[in-house]
Amino acid sequence: QTHQKRRFACCRRSKQPSKPPQASKPSSKAHIPLCHRHTHTQQGDMAGVFKGSNGKTFRPKKKFAEGSLRLQLHKKATAELNAGVDLKRVVRLPPGDDMDEWLAMHTVDFFNRINLIYGTVCDFCNEQSCPMMTGGPQYEYRWQDNDKFKKPTDLPANQYIFHLMEWVESLINNEELFPPLPDTPFPKDFRPAVKQIFRRLYRVFVHVYYHHFDKLTLIGAEAHVNTCYKHFYYFVREFDLIEVAELEPLKDLTAKLCPE
Repeated sequence: QTHQKRRFACCRRSKQPSKPPQASKPSSKAHIPLCHRHTHTQQGDMAGVFKGSNGKTFRPKKKFAEGSLRLQLHKKATAELNAGVDLKRVVRLPPGDDMDEWLAMHTVDFFNRINLIYGTVCDFCNEQSCPMMTGGPQYEYRWQDNDKFKKPTDLPANQYIFHLMEWVESLINNEELFPPLPDTPFPKDFRPAVKQIFRRLYRVFVHVYYHHFDKLTLIGAEAHVNTCYKHFYYFVREFDLIEVAELEPLKDLTAKLCPE
């Protein structure tokens, strides 16, 4: 094994590569799952997508403030998604809109969506089934937050994801980093923080696809999760939020779902 260090976590790679489940390609009619606390009309849709999960989430969902620019951007983006607009086009910054507001809105949105996806499988993800935060035998992540965990630390996957979501939530709730008012400028460390958030949220996709995708298939959520991943992938590539090397764990799946 080689040991490749990351700033907040380490990823160890074994000699034998491993591939995630060969998820089928979603149809062009598949819709992205929407967080049901964003608007009242989305609650029933989400319950239908993840039937059997009772709309369970791993962490409480975050709402956009009523009347905020971020909520307006979210509604506009959601309308285009529901209209079946090409995902590559959906992720682009609309003319005249603020880049940081666009990034902030999508950071909260993807936190909610990935939170909901993991919430459907978290009962099957425990210390016995997933003693490490891994993506097959090839990829292993270790947690570090420079607070409770000063050094990269091995954790069971459910604890790793708990601390990850708690960490993301703390950043989203930090009004100095994510200013709630449109006339408040974003700080210089906002975009680096967003990149770090997306790097870590990606690891939840890695773990779910390698170890729990069969559970999502059983409840009929495969196409929706695949579409959510496609949306996430196109967004991080559009704004260069994750280095290509860090996207390697789902490289084969990405090639099928997101052909160039």
